Amino acid sequence: MRPLAALCLTTALLTSPAMAQEAARETTAFTLSSGAPRTAEQLALRFDKADLSFKLLPESQSLEGVAVLDFTATAQTSAIVVELDAVFAIAAITVDGRASTDWSNPEGRLTIPLPRPLTAGEGVSARIAYSGRPHQAQRAPWDGGFVWTKTPDGQPWIASAVQGEGCDLFWPCIDHPQGEPERVDLHITVPSSLSAPANGRFLGKADNGDGTTTWNWTARQPDTYAISLNVGPYVEMAADYQSRFGNVIPLRFWRLASADPTKAQALFDEFPQMLDFYEATIGPFPFGDEKMGVVETPHLGMEHQTINAYGNGYRLDGKGYDWLLHHELAHEWFGNQMTNADWDDMWLHEGFGTYMQPLYARWLNGERAMQAELHTMRQTLANRFPVVSGQPQDAATVYDDKTGPALDLYYKGALIAHTLRLHIGDDAFYESLRRLVYGRPDPEPGNFRPRYATTPDYVAIVNEVTGRDMGWFFDAYLYQAALPDLVMTRQGEQVTLEWKTGDGRPFPLPVEVEVDGLLRALPMTDGRATFEAPQDAHILLDPGSKVLRRLEYLERWKASSAD
Repeated sequence: MRPLAALCLTTALLTSPAMAQEAARETTAFTLSSGAPRTAEQLALRFDKADLSFKLLPESQSLEGVAVLDFTATAQTSAIVVELDAVFAIAAITVDGRASTDWSNPEGRLTIPLPRPLTAGEGVSARIAYSGRPHQAQRAPWDGGFVWTKTPDGQPWIASAVQGEGCDLFWPCIDHPQGEPERVDLHITVPSSLSAPANGRFLGKADNGDGTTTWNWTARQPDTYAISLNVGPYVEMAADYQSRFGNVIPLRFWRLASADPTKAQALFDEFPQMLDFYEATIGPFPFGDEKMGVVETPHLGMEHQTINAYGNGYRLDGKGYDWLLHHELAHEWFGNQMTNADWDDMWLHEGFGTYMQPLYARWLNGERAMQAELHTMRQTLANRFPVVSGQPQDAATVYDDKTGPALDLYYKGALIAHTLRLHIGDDAFYESLRRLVYGRPDPEPGNFRPRYATTPDYVAIVNEVTGRDMGWFFDAYLYQAALPDLVMTRQGEQVTLEWKTGDGRPFPLPVEVEVDGLLRALPMTDGRATFEAPQDAHILLDPGSKVLRRLEYLERWKASSAD
């Protein structure tokens, strides 16, 4: 822990025109998307630590920042390359204590030449002092940036939400899913009437004697977009959770002082129930040595590691739980513990995270509650782009419904997960998730670390767990936009069922049919099955809604809605 002494230097540095770069007037298109391919210099460095100092100035809606970034070379390199929005004026950069003057930041990709090339195993530290008005979100969290607003009683209320646009909107980082630092220390200076809850463990706060207070935090291996700033007149609610794995997890909720305390307490009471579900279903809460934290925000929500943003207004919707709280909590496993290696693999975050909601509905209220949520999801599917393209993608492409799967990442991903679970069985399915999330089937607190994963990684896990080649399943559901179509033809008393997929390959997914009320299972060997039924028999395909497939009545409904 250290106070924000470094920030005291920032203002003085920024007054030196010889040292400060004139900032761009607008955030560039490059900065407004996340996940561009990393440079050779970025690939040659391991990101050991980011020590980030921020001073937030509500009146001018600006910040002053000092970032100290520590790297170790894994291969020879002659420069440090990070991303930082060019709207910021950079006052000074030093490398290992020596001033750097030949750096450049075109379009928001900051290149800092090194005094001499590094060889593998050598370390280097860069200090970057900067300031400015960070990009503002117009409709957070649907677009990224800062939110500067007021609480109902007129006090400053500030939040960041940068998932799609990336960490470079307010700190110098490697804006790629695989750009996680091993550790991030945060020192956040705010007016003393306000609080600044943040990621990781709280290291204390210091009164600076000038009407400001610095809040200090440390977090291990945070997802890049999961670092967040949250400032407001908060009341901290605290409790401890006794995990089924034997450890005690701090529970923290920072609610607005103006919030209804009864509603806030009701939400806080959901924390241990949800943790119990996730730990029973997936495994240990990944950050039990830090906290399960939630902060009330002026935007809807975001999965900020150990400090999830909550802006659902304590609304009840008849499900028996707060859906937003539950969904963002899912990302502690699917997103923060296990991070997609590329934005093309984002369904690993959103699909599995979304599937946890109907599973939780069943945990609380039974089968009907789960089926109701699944049916609502089924009505949303667009099926215009594959869930996974098989090529590197950036966030803007994936989340735009004109270029990528967008909401299908969530709901189609969840329905694919449901079909897979019912096909391979609960034991295999949940073991596959544990291996995906923790890298092992037997997670216990202390025996795992955050990890990266790809879609092929998960396919390989499922193949290993089931002892079968399941590539046909994922090829049909993930890598093609159209859903498999189950076609039934009748000729006399002979009924034929055949799966039709976009690539025409066999799709041997078993299916159940109901013939005049009697259920029968068809193996669909080679994607086909034939059986006998009276000509006037009523045949219902997949009566338990166990498989995700094309449904003509939904296609007609969507077509009529578009007219």
